Amino acid sequence: MNIVVAIAGTIAVGLSAIGLNGWVQPAFGASGANQARGYQLPQLQGLEDPNTFVPADNPLTAQKVELGRLLFFDKRLSKNNTIACASCHLPGKGFTDGKPVSTGIHNLKGGRSAPASLNRVFSKAQFWDGRADTLEVQSIGPFVSPVEHGFVTHDEMVAKMRKIAGYRTLFKQVFGREIVIEDVGNAIASFQRTILSGNSAMDRFDVGGEAAALTESAQRGLELFRGKARCTRCHSGFNFTDEKFHNLGIGWDTNTVDLGRYMVTKNPEDIGAFKTPTLREIARTAPYMHDGRFKTLEEVVAFYNRGGIKNPHQDNTIIPLELTDQEQQDVVALLRSLNGEGWQHVTAPKSFPK
Repeated sequence: MNIVVAIAGTIAVGLSAIGLNGWVQPAFGASGANQARGYQLPQLQGLEDPNTFVPADNPLTAQKVELGRLLFFDKRLSKNNTIACASCHLPGKGFTDGKPVSTGIHNLKGGRSAPASLNRVFSKAQFWDGRADTLEVQSIGPFVSPVEHGFVTHDEMVAKMRKIAGYRTLFKQVFGREIVIEDVGNAIASFQRTILSGNSAMDRFDVGGEAAALTESAQRGLELFRGKARCTRCHSGFNFTDEKFHNLGIGWDTNTVDLGRYMVTKNPEDIGAFKTPTLREIARTAPYMHDGRFKTLEEVVAFYNRGGIKNPHQDNTIIPLELTDQEQQDVVALLRSLNGEGWQHVTAPKSFPK
C-alpha cells in the first residue's frame, strides 16, 4: 500500500460527518473503541518503529492527532490572529520556513532559524538549545514568546481558546475536560509525531539493497559520509543525529555570539553549542545552521571542510577535512538522497472550529 495513502487513511479513522459550525469534527461512536486501542504510526524503511517512542502518558488517538493538526494550523492561537505553528513550519519546506530566522507576531524577527518538525517522535530534548525536555513542552513554548505567538502567559491563550465553542467541545471529547494548556501541548505533540521521513533513496540503497537507488556520486558520498568527511561523528544513527550539542563556531566570526546550550545548562562546556539536527529532508530545509547563514548544502559542506570557525569552545571533532571539490560534490549528492516519505499527508484544514 502507498505509505502516504495509508497514513492519511489512518488519520481519517473515526472521523464522522457531524457538523460543528461548518467544520467536520471527530466524534466518538462505533469507532471509539478502535481509537482507544491507539493510533499506529507507519513503519518506514530506514527508521526504527516510531510507535515504541510514543510516551505512555500521551498515547496517540485519531481524534487527538486531528485536534493537534487543527491547533498547528490555526492562526487564532496567536495574540493578533496572524501566526500559527505552521507559519514557521511549512510542509513544502521540510517543516521549516525557508528564512534565515523566523518572523513572528508584528513581523518581529527571532534570533534563530526554525528547526525542522520532522521525526520529532524520535527526538529527546527539543529546540536548538534543548531547553524543552519533551515534545509536549516544546509544543506550547512558542505561544508565550513575545516575538512568536505573542501571548504573555499560557492562561491568556487558554482564555481566548475557551471562547471558541468548537474547541471547548473537542477538548471535552478528546480529553474529557475543559481546555488546559497541558492538553494543548498533548494534542500538538501527537500531531507532530505523525510527521515522519523515511524510505529515502539512501534507505532503499543502504537498507533495502536497491543498487540503482543512489547515483554513483551519492554512493561515493555515502562512503565519504562514513569515513573521510567524518559526518557520522555527529549525524549518526537511523535519524542522522546523535541528539547531542556541539560548538561548530557559528557566530564566532561576528560581534554577537549566541551562547546556545549554555543558557540552559550554565555549563561552560556548552558555550556556543547547538543540537545536531536530523539530515532527513535536508535538501528541503535551506537555509542552514541555527542562524540560517548558509543558503546551500554546498556552502555547508565547504564550511565543514574548512574545519568550522575556531573559538575557545569549539567541539574537538570539528577539524579541516581536506575534501577535494569532487568529494564535496559527492557528499552533497548523498545529502540530497535523504528526501523521503511519511510527511506528505500533512495539509492545512479547510476550516476550523468556531
